[in-house]
Amino acid sequence: MSLSIVIVSYNARGDLVACLQSVTGAPPAVDHDIVVVDNASTDGSAAAAAAFPGVRVVGLPRNAGFAAANNAGIRATRGEFLLLLNSDTLVPAGAIDALLARFLAVDNVGVAGPRLVDASGRPELSFGRMISPLNEWRQKHRTRAWIEAETAREQFVDWVSGACLLVRRADAEEAGLLDERFFLYTEDVDFCHAIRSRASQPAASRAAYRRSHVAFYEKHHPRWAPLLKLYLKLKGDLDP
Repeated sequence: MSLSIVIVSYNARGDLVACLQSVTGAPPAVDHDIVVVDNASTDGSAAAAAAFPGVRVVGLPRNAGFAAANNAGIRATRGEFLLLLNSDTLVPAGAIDALLARFLAVDNVGVAGPRLVDASGRPELSFGRMISPLNEWRQKHRTRAWIEAETAREQFVDWVSGACLLVRRADAEEAGLLDERFFLYTEDVDFCHAIRSRASQPAASRAAYRRSHVAFYEKHHPRWAPLLKLYLKLKGDLDP
């Protein structure tokens, strides 16, 4: 079992260094790698991250946004599990291993997130029901007491915050990764929705994925398309 930790950063050197210190200072026990995707920062973030032993930096030529940068990090790694982590987070010792253990212990979970607290120790509302006008109104009018109570218990939700989001690579890839049309905000909600949709109709989703895979090769790599089709047919993943 292996885990890839993907951290996106944009002109956040101080926060990024603190985040990496928290992760590398008390590293998870699971086999893991850490990749920082730098969105063309101008504050030395990339160089600061590269100074940490075992941390790889993927530098982007422009600020591509949160979704696109996370996708670049996912593509640059190979871990069975993916942890998307904000550059302004501090990870307590043992937290990542505990999150992964709980993720594996509960059936039918596609995505998991931890309880998040702010700098003063107050819990943040980092999950919720699928976005709709009514649910957004509810979310904005939650009381502090309600947030304290809801974040104190484990529960099944429609989405969790991309500030710290754990997912299987296979599920992330079958969902098409994060939608890069979202530059910043709500891409995590959309990503969770895509994974839930895929899980609710696995056979249809897999078939659609394979058809799209073949179509992509036919358009961009036509010479390789026949070989891909043969491979999928031999695996039984493509109708004759």
